[in-house]
Amino acid sequence: MSFAAQILTLYPEMFPGPLGHSLAGRALAEGKWACEPIQIRDFAIDRHRTVDDTPAGGGAGMVLRCDVLGAAVDAAIERRPGLPVLAMTPRGRPITQARVRELAEGPGVTILCGRFEGFDERIFEARPIEQVSMGDIILSGGEMAALMLLDACVRLLPGVMGAASSGVEESFESGLLEYPHYTRPQMWEGRAIPEVLRSGDHAKIAAWRKQRAEDDTRLRRPDLWERHGDVRDRPASGARRTDREEGS
Repeated sequence: MSFAAQILTLYPEMFPGPLGHSLAGRALAEGKWACEPIQIRDFAIDRHRTVDDTPAGGGAGMVLRCDVLGAAVDAAIERRPGLPVLAMTPRGRPITQARVRELAEGPGVTILCGRFEGFDERIFEARPIEQVSMGDIILSGGEMAALMLLDACVRLLPGVMGAASSGVEESFESGLLEYPHYTRPQMWEGRAIPEVLRSGDHAKIAAWRKQRAEDDTRLRRPDLWERHGDVRDRPASGARRTDREEGS
């Protein structure tokens, strides 16, 4: 069974968008996953197909109505009852690579995309919806965040990446940032590829990569380094990365 992605959105034409190209696009054409956008406006209850209203208590902008959202979510759950429902919102819990991997190992996901000032909070009280954020940034809507989340999931599906190890030694998979990479030419603008990477000694290379991953995480992401904990003393892996996905 392929990975099914239902996207509740006011802009279904945005999907698959960039996911129709490269790795995700090939996987879509091969039936490894399905992209199923659903127009939220189809569940409006008035002749103007209204999906939003002014915020209670006053304030700028508009808020997506809970009655319209409830009907849309109910229809998505009835259509594919086994999928978790995630809402893309800056008020949500930051997504992690571990959660992405859990989703990729399941039957798929239903994603609710916000617009305007966001959702009527009652939708989260009334329906089983996980609120997630793709980072401490504000977007025009949840669609771009949904594309990011789906790309992160699709690339982990069986047979999508060229090598089974391609998704293992990457940033966040071990709680660390990934080590830096180099390729030809050996010398560029007076800068050489580190000698250890040209040594052919895989044990030394693995140790160097582990050390660089730890050093870069400690300097660039002290929050990750703090959480790294007991993983810090894990022995270096001698695994070699081959056939990296295109574009990386």
